Amino acid sequence: MKMNIARTTRLSFRLMDGNDAELLYELDNDPEVMKYLTRGKISSMQTIKEVFIPRLNAYRNEQKGWGLWQVNIIESNTFIGWVLVRPMGFFEQPDYSDLEIGWRFKQMSWGKGYASEAALAVAHGVCQDPTVKSLSATALKDNIGSIKVMEKLGLKFIKNYNHTDEHGQLPAVLYSCPKEQLTPFEHN
Repeated sequence: MKMNIARTTRLSFRLMDGNDAELLYELDNDPEVMKYLTRGKISSMQTIKEVFIPRLNAYRNEQKGWGLWQVNIIESNTFIGWVLVRPMGFFEQPDYSDLEIGWRFKQMSWGKGYASEAALAVAHGVCQDPTVKSLSATALKDNIGSIKVMEKLGLKFIKNYNHTDEHGQLPAVLYSCPKEQLTPFEHN
């Protein structure tokens, strides 16, 4: 059975797929959105189609709710971003009991609580699975906005580490908590 995430007062959700390349491109085309992900380098449509979508398809699972959850503002049916869910360490050594959660949102939606609202709705949806024991998230240490969302979810600081990409290393943080310690979610 396909997982659905319940709407909130302001937001609706849909699991994205390869047909959403245009939306993914639109989101990744802002250097400010990409600042803490690619050091501000925007994604080309070729990168979306040849790298991003195959990676998404590798961990996408409709039954378990793994993938990218498209987030739309209900009132205007406006796409504002996505919430990612996949097993922690999916591409190295997956831990199926610990789900990674992440997010990417358009600048026009920043500072309005959408990321926290969406991440909380998705987190509670995917944590209904009895095999899921905890939820984790990572961010670069300077990404204060994402760290605030992690804290609003109830995640706690676990450790500092170095994130390595093709340009070198950057300080990053890992946050996590048992699913029972997630911030309660009020269905509206």
